[in-house]
Amino acid sequence: MMMQDQSPTGKGKGYLALLTTSLVWGTTWVASKVGVKEIPALQMAYIRQFLAGLLFVGFFLFYKKLPLPSRKQFKWITVMAILMFVFANGLSTWSLKYIPTGLAALIGALYPLSVVIIEWLFFKSQRIGGLTFLGLLLGIAGIGIVFYENVFHHLDIGYFIGLGLSLVAMLGWSLGTVFLSRNKANMNPYFGTGWQMLISSVILFIFAETTQPTVAITAISLKVWAMIFYLVIFGSVISFVAFIYSMKKLPPAVSSLYAYINPLVAMLVAALVLKEKLTLNILWGSLVTLVGVFLVNYSIKKNKPTPLVEAEI
Repeated sequence: MMMQDQSPTGKGKGYLALLTTSLVWGTTWVASKVGVKEIPALQMAYIRQFLAGLLFVGFFLFYKKLPLPSRKQFKWITVMAILMFVFANGLSTWSLKYIPTGLAALIGALYPLSVVIIEWLFFKSQRIGGLTFLGLLLGIAGIGIVFYENVFHHLDIGYFIGLGLSLVAMLGWSLGTVFLSRNKANMNPYFGTGWQMLISSVILFIFAETTQPTVAITAISLKVWAMIFYLVIFGSVISFVAFIYSMKKLPPAVSSLYAYINPLVAMLVAALVLKEKLTLNILWGSLVTLVGVFLVNYSIKKNKPTPLVEAEI
């Protein structure tokens, strides 16, 4: 369990870290959307993860002088890499090729709901009470409202492919969360994440280069490189450091608020920058969904010391 700094200075910096995480992770959806318009999504994902992983691993190996992970830790890292970065990050990036940014971000925010269902179905470790059930119902209903508002403007097979990719990505994150909660690794979280990024980049590289035409590195435009730079430095390094910091400095109920803010940031920025459709129904459906996620987290928090959205560390 993390020790929290209750001093005013510590909390003030914690709130700044929370704001950074919420805003940056919301805008990374838009940066990814811009990138996948010019290069294959999986190519963009493996470049991003390789560069970010290299920064993390290089820092801890050569500056902090940490030893290489043990064989047992590498097994754990590989499972997490596949679930969190190949499926969750890789497929969610791919889904942006086909569906609106805000919808992809909103589906990603649903993962606490599927964690509850997985725990209940396979481990019998969750009790679905009235509040949890209401949250599940609202989460699904809100997505239904957003889907209904979008579907008649995207009646093609690509839209449904994007939905499928986004749902599988969300399920991958959920399974990773469940695995992490039941299999702890005694290692620095930043170091472990760096290795997960590197391993996943190799897997995605092999898959992308053998299944689809990719763009030569020298042919990638400056605009896409700018998006990749933003995703690596801000989306993968700065925001993750801020996320861990906010977890240490703020109460769990406060530090988990990023999960409800970044989908809304993604929608608003996508509407402003990419001119994506944003109606009252989409906003209303999004709020209903996020209220549902909040209720599920709140109901689980009453039975567990750690809310689901914190299980990423």
